Amino acid sequence: MATFLYRTGRWAFRRRRLVGGVWLAVLVLAVVAAAMAPAGQEEDLSMPGTESQKAFDLLDERFPRSNSQGAGARLVFRAPDGQRVTAGENRAAVEETLGSLDGGDQVASATDPFEAGAVSEDGTIAYSTITYTADAVDLTGTTKSALEDAVSRARGAGLTVETGGSALEAEVSPGGTTEIIGVLVAAAVLVLTLGSLVAAGLSLLTAFLGVAVALGLVSALAAPLGLTSTVAILALMLGLAVGIDYALFITSRFRDERARGSEPEEAAGRAVGTAGSAVVFAGATVVIALAGLGVVGIPELTKMGMGGAGAVALAVLVALTLVPALFGLFGRRVLSRTVRKAARPGGERPHRVPTAAGRPGLGTRWARFVLRRPVAVLVTAVLGLGAVALPALSLELGLPGDESKPVETTQRRAYDLLSEGFGPGFNGPLTVVVDTSEAADSRAATDLAVKTVREVDGIASVGDPVLSRTEDTAVFTAVPRTAPNSGETKDLVHAIRGAVSGVEADTGAGVLVTGTTALNIDISQAMSDALLPYLTVVIGLAVLLLSVVFRSVLVPVKAALGFLLSVGAAFGVLVAVFQWGWAADLVGIEQTGPVMSLMPILIIGIVFGLAMDYEVFLLTRMREAYVHGASPGEAIVDGFRHSGRVVAAAAVIMISVFAGFIGMNSLTIQTMGVGLASAVTFDAFVVRMAIAPAVLALLGHRAWWLPRTLNRVLPNVDIEGEALSRHVPAASATGPDAAVRGLPAGRG
Repeated sequence: MATFLYRTGRWAFRRRRLVGGVWLAVLVLAVVAAAMAPAGQEEDLSMPGTESQKAFDLLDERFPRSNSQGAGARLVFRAPDGQRVTAGENRAAVEETLGSLDGGDQVASATDPFEAGAVSEDGTIAYSTITYTADAVDLTGTTKSALEDAVSRARGAGLTVETGGSALEAEVSPGGTTEIIGVLVAAAVLVLTLGSLVAAGLSLLTAFLGVAVALGLVSALAAPLGLTSTVAILALMLGLAVGIDYALFITSRFRDERARGSEPEEAAGRAVGTAGSAVVFAGATVVIALAGLGVVGIPELTKMGMGGAGAVALAVLVALTLVPALFGLFGRRVLSRTVRKAARPGGERPHRVPTAAGRPGLGTRWARFVLRRPVAVLVTAVLGLGAVALPALSLELGLPGDESKPVETTQRRAYDLLSEGFGPGFNGPLTVVVDTSEAADSRAATDLAVKTVREVDGIASVGDPVLSRTEDTAVFTAVPRTAPNSGETKDLVHAIRGAVSGVEADTGAGVLVTGTTALNIDISQAMSDALLPYLTVVIGLAVLLLSVVFRSVLVPVKAALGFLLSVGAAFGVLVAVFQWGWAADLVGIEQTGPVMSLMPILIIGIVFGLAMDYEVFLLTRMREAYVHGASPGEAIVDGFRHSGRVVAAAAVIMISVFAGFIGMNSLTIQTMGVGLASAVTFDAFVVRMAIAPAVLALLGHRAWWLPRTLNRVLPNVDIEGEALSRHVPAASATGPDAAVRGLPAGRG
């Protein structure tokens, strides 16, 4: 692989204008396709195979007219203190408000709360449901303005009016202040690390191009594939983070080769052949892990995985082709000022930059410290991560609703008003579907199901059943006494399902419990059940891939165990922030609750690939030194000298990018931002920078041991680029080991 990538790098360097033109054309095509494509729709979560989803599918089949309904809005009215909403003036204001909406171009219906019985027992709160003929993304500005004007008029009459429902849902779009700050921090780190504005700009430029192409493709495929805005945000997060990092790794290796005296084209080839090999492996692990999310069986999770995998794959392609092409376009400006000053007069090739005697870099000093005290470093790091991971033992999964939104939003205030007026369970009613197609007496089976559900402890009220047109299906609602995300409601759903099994046995009817609340419970349970199997597969894949790369047994085991520690610590942070409310104000969380059920398994998939990034980039240099005769301790120091600073910079960049999304007004994106930023912090700086060298120091030569049988069976991917020694012209070498190792001089 190294030889092929070496040739690719040299070809891209020589054909730089062609490569740049091709990527520019790809960008234009992606932008045009996105502009011409219809807008996608925000789809609800689904989980094929669960009881909730089976009930929804049955409703779609037996009540087809319900499918024609579009978005909905719920107007919640509250009378002034000491008054009732049913009083003359207040009632007139409510009716006038609803009358101004009824008959609108996209309004299908607007219920009258006084006729529908949608008034609280004390008469202070009422609500109306507005049904539209179009989905939320297709509602016109005129329609939305009419809703806002109606609310304003009712408020002008003295009523408190809040709005909930899907009609207010909007796609989450990037571009906020925190994301910009994250990118600026990444740019600053690049400048400090590379010492060149051009080199830093090159990394940012290539990352932005890859992200732009990825977002264009996601937008173009949004309608046909049902991709949501969350898919686009995840593609942006991953594409930007890995795009900058991959470009940084290859640029850093190119500059190392140039500093040693290699010709520009040769340096580009060797950079892509060595660092590019690690980029391919690291990117492949991320793609495999994200694509593997499809086995969980949740369509939205599958789409998020494929969208993220596509963005990472594009970042790899850009790094392998466009980055070396830009080396040729920018020339010596990619090099640091120190190297440019050391260039020979009248020549393009710079002198080898001498090492500052007696002044080892921070990476070298840290590696030597770990070698002196490996046990202390290992114990401290493991105990520290273990302590951070302890809250993960209390992990609870759920799906956020309006109750998790900031209190200043009208959706959250509408939720609170409905809970106050109609009870906490009103916001999460359960839908019970009775399939009487196989029952001897449909009416008797339906009545028995209603009676059985009403008698279950924890039910506040049960509505009248509604029959399908063919009278082979009945549906009714059951309102719990407890809030949708509470543990009591979860137990209630299981209790109802257990109670109605007797109805099924006695009547032959099928009784299914569904609704948004029940579906959320089913999805959360499915996520909990899939977490350990998926984690097991990921760990096994990590051990296998790293065994091939490093030709070792113990190094992959060490890496897998370290991955578990970093993921566990990240879960601990999620529980502490989102469930317990620790430091919640810092990230803008006003309502604590269960961790979003999709997050743990999604974070495992993403962090797995990112963890392998740092493992490969750091340990590749160590193994490269070891196979060329260095002792285990010397190999550790050599790895940190040449890769420690770059890996640390790459981690800070990735953390900055992920943390930049914490400020978005979406609990899903906030959870991803906190989880990923935490996981990368723990994995890069504790696991890879402390635990890994400590374990390698304790293992010594045994760290690189591989049984003879495995040595014959495992393929040799040559990620260190040993085969490149046959392709390096003698004129480009500056020392006896330069052609083989390509190790840069200077401080790490």
